[in-house]
Amino acid sequence: MIKVAVLDDYQNIFEEIINTEEHKSQIEFKVFTEPFENETETKVLLEDFDALFIMRERTPITNSLINSLSKLKFIMTSGMRNNSIDLKAAKKKNIKVCGTDINPNPAAEITWALIHGLMRNMKVEIDNMFQGYWQSTIGAELKGKRLGIIGLGKIGTRVAKVAKAFEMEVSAWSENLNLSNANELGILPMSKDDLIKTSDIISIHVVLGEKYKDLIKYKELSMMKKSAFLINTSRGPIINEKDLIKALENEIIAGVGLDVYDIEPLPQNHKLRFLPNALLLPHLGYVTAENYNKFYNQMLENLLACLDNKPIREIN
Repeated sequence: MIKVAVLDDYQNIFEEIINTEEHKSQIEFKVFTEPFENETETKVLLEDFDALFIMRERTPITNSLINSLSKLKFIMTSGMRNNSIDLKAAKKKNIKVCGTDINPNPAAEITWALIHGLMRNMKVEIDNMFQGYWQSTIGAELKGKRLGIIGLGKIGTRVAKVAKAFEMEVSAWSENLNLSNANELGILPMSKDDLIKTSDIISIHVVLGEKYKDLIKYKELSMMKKSAFLINTSRGPIINEKDLIKALENEIIAGVGLDVYDIEPLPQNHKLRFLPNALLLPHLGYVTAENYNKFYNQMLENLLACLDNKPIREIN
């Protein structure tokens, strides 16, 4: 019998997607719906499991955790990239790590939810509706505004196409910008500084790595238009969080739309929660029924393939 721990199932959806009864002769599932308090608790609760089903970048699968879980043989993660898994430690212990496909469109869609929310003051207006008020702010139109995209990959390209439909000007920068793709989409390539200085909205879509950590600090925020908005649906550490809070408190920029943070879940007493010019979502970018069905079904496929000694979608 293989014992599987399903971690961080915040919506308690796993057993709605996977019929665990069909596999009870071979697999015993245990679902955890809350994040662990710390690694010590994680080690204790997971010590008897052979396999982990994890949502990427929720519970950190560290070197010390991997080395403490003597029975662990398989890690199945959502997506084909998960920076919170120590792949070297897993490989050293001969633990199979496999991933899943992921739809790029939900992150692009949530980006536009944040943009619309900021441009039309939806946070304030929705709150005011519940208080009995009517039309207390004046929004702005997207047409004719400049959207600056940092990272023109799958998600950035989708965001750019929508911007074009709204008749916006679109510029883009990254260290490895595909100029052919930019030209084909009618997007103006720019230096990072020029994009930051001239954009009305900046949206981040690069993959977090050392070269993009703290990409946006107080210096860059100070270069932005005072009326500009910053959107991040990629990864929290791309923006220096302390500098961002300082810029928002001092109204250096008009506002920020965030779906990602340095620490997730975002602590209840975190300063970002109390800033009126911050529109916050709890990392909903990939949280869709379509993605979750894909994640959990492919995790199960991966595990069954590994048990049959024919691993698929291997990451390490």
